[in-house]
Amino acid sequence: MFTGIIKDVGEIQSIDDAKFTISLSNPEIKEKIKQGASISLNGTCFTVTAFTDSNFTVEAIPETLYRTSFGKAQVGSKVNLEACLGPTDTFEGHIVQGHIDGTAVVKSIEEEGNSYIFSFTISEELSKYIVSKGSIAVDGISLTVIEAEEECFTVGIIPYTWDHTNFSSLKAGDEVNIEVDVIAKYVEKLVNKE
Repeated sequence: MFTGIIKDVGEIQSIDDAKFTISLSNPEIKEKIKQGASISLNGTCFTVTAFTDSNFTVEAIPETLYRTSFGKAQVGSKVNLEACLGPTDTFEGHIVQGHIDGTAVVKSIEEEGNSYIFSFTISEELSKYIVSKGSIAVDGISLTVIEAEEECFTVGIIPYTWDHTNFSSLKAGDEVNIEVDVIAKYVEKLVNKE
């Protein structure tokens, strides 16, 4: 399990078929990296298959390549990194499983004072789970939805998030991974059972 609090931004160093090698610099994440460990890359839960002091490798299955932005990933792309939540870690953000529901596309980015407002287009299938002032994970970042409309939603990015995530490298037309709030999916299932 993750919380959506990004600890580092890595870079895809190489892609070999479905194997991705990612750069690593944050000591807090380095100490948690070992073979078999879970790690979130842009919100997608992967298993570490190999590692060194400066990078690690993960491997994607076809479903991951289809459902996430990793199917279109390129060498040099910036990725948000979060190690899995440990028993003594502080719980911040919200419950993020690392199970991507789909992708959204950056519609627009507007500077507003010292922050940025990102607008995303999203499928109707996923937009029903997104509510204003609700939680959402965008590329693994725990964010609060400012406004939710049919097939579109907005979030605000503060300077710290801008400086410490991959959001500063995004532009209109870019694809991002989305994990909607799992509680909304459970509620829907319970309501539909009755």
